[in-house]
Amino acid sequence: MPSLEGVAVGSAVEVTGDEAHHPVAVRRLRAGARVVLTDGTGTTATGEVATTGTRVFVVVVVVVVVVVDVDVDDVRRQPRPEPELVVVQALPKGDRGELAVEVLTEVGAWRIVPWAAARSVAVWKGERAAKAHARWQATARGAAKQSRRSWHPVVAPLARTAEVVTLVRDADLALVLHEVAAAPLSAVDVPASGTVVLVVGPEGGLADDEVAGFVEAGARSVRLGPEVLRTSTAGVVAAAAVLARSPRWA
Repeated sequence: MPSLEGVAVGSAVEVTGDEAHHPVAVRRLRAGARVVLTDGTGTTATGEVATTGTRVFVVVVVVVVVVVDVDVDDVRRQPRPEPELVVVQALPKGDRGELAVEVLTEVGAWRIVPWAAARSVAVWKGERAAKAHARWQATARGAAKQSRRSWHPVVAPLARTAEVVTLVRDADLALVLHEVAAAPLSAVDVPASGTVVLVVGPEGGLADDEVAGFVEAGARSVRLGPEVLRTSTAGVVAAAAVLARSPRWA
């Protein structure tokens, strides 16, 4: 979605490309329908579809582009949500990475950081890394639109443990999920603003030196409960627990 900067009530917004193709071709969007547009940076515009159609461009080959014209009758600008929730997600195996990104986006993660933990089964290298990262980005974008987020999350490049340590050190609150931790996450006081970093380990669990490094950098080792969750679901459960204790869900 292009920027909605400068869009006001009475403006006409033209949506093209993939953003127009899916609602028209798949959802059968027609003139008169009410739609909500967002550029992912805090601006949301609501309006009525004036027209839908296609345009033909001839360059070297013929290109047909789907176009949706929207007459805007309401514009809202939302501040960035605080506290900002950064989830460091160890690489899961198979397609569970996309599942984790999808639900973390829906629940409200501000930034998702794929992490090559010591015991991660999945490995991102070379062309595979680029494709996997692109899938995470596409998943986050789709989930953000589905959940009607005015701010879309950022999927950071693959991080090594040293980079995660830096994130932990710079955070206002950093939590490491660990099944043997003595402190429950439910006992943690969540700040009203700033950055909260949540570290989720891989299927094989966190290595002792990883936990020690994070704690030394200022993180708190916490547990969710007696059950041991998969890495692809532990993050969203913990994120919901954190947000429920913050002003964002008050």
